[in-house]
Amino acid sequence: MMGEVRILGIQFAGQRFDDAIEQMLAAAARGPRLRAHFANVHSTVEAVRDRSLAAVFASAGMICTDGMPLVWLARRQGVPFAERVSGPDAMLAVCDRGRALSLRHYFFGGAPGVAEAVSRKLSARLPGLIVAGTQSPPFRPATAIEDDPVIEAINQTRPDVIWVALGAPKQEFWAAAHESRLEAKLILPVGAAFDFHSGRIRRAPRWMRRVGLEWLYRLASEPRRLGRRYLVTNVRFLLLLARARLHR
Repeated sequence: MMGEVRILGIQFAGQRFDDAIEQMLAAAARGPRLRAHFANVHSTVEAVRDRSLAAVFASAGMICTDGMPLVWLARRQGVPFAERVSGPDAMLAVCDRGRALSLRHYFFGGAPGVAEAVSRKLSARLPGLIVAGTQSPPFRPATAIEDDPVIEAINQTRPDVIWVALGAPKQEFWAAAHESRLEAKLILPVGAAFDFHSGRIRRAPRWMRRVGLEWLYRLASEPRRLGRRYLVTNVRFLLLLARARLHR
C-alpha cells in the first residue's frame, strides 16, 4: 500500500515500512532496476536550495520518508498508514529478508575499513548473508580514470544490491550518475547506516526514533559536526513549510 505525497517539491512514497521493503526485495530479485533514496529533513531542505539534487530525487524510483516530521506531514496529507523508512532500518531488513532470495550485497563507501566491518557484523548477525564485495573509495571526487575500474570491479562481483555510503548528497549524485552502468537491480544510498551497523557510531534508542528525536541524540553525540546541520536546517524547514502554506 502506497500513497504519493509532495513535500517542498519532492514526491515521497508514503507507505508502510514492510511494503517499502517488499518493493525493494522484488526489484533486487526480479527487476526492473530500482534506485531508492531515504530523504530526511536535511536532504529535503537541501533539495529546495540545490536544483541538481532535486533532479536526482525526481529521477529516482522511490523517495522514502526517512524522518518522523516527513511521516507526520504525509499523514496530514491523507496517507494515514505512512511510516518511517530509514536507511539503517531498511538495510537491516533487506539484508535479513534477502537471505531467502539468495541476494548478493555489495557495500560501497564509508571510511577506510568501515565497509568491511559492516559486512563482518551483518554476516555474524545474519548467517547466510551473501556479501559480493566491499570497497571504501577515497573521500574526494573520483577522476574519470579511476571511475571505470570502480564500476567494473563492482559489476564483476555480480551484486543484486549495492549499498552506497558516501555521505549526503555525494552518495545521491553518485548513485544517479552511475545507475545505468551498474548491473545491480537495487541501488540504495544509505548514509550513516554503515557507521551504525559497523558499530562505529551508536544509534539513538528505539523510543527516540519512534517519537522523532533521533536528530537530538545525534546532535548531542556530535555537536560540532552536526550543530549547524540540525539547528539551522530544522528552522529553515519550518520556515519553508510556512511559506508553502501561505502560497497555497
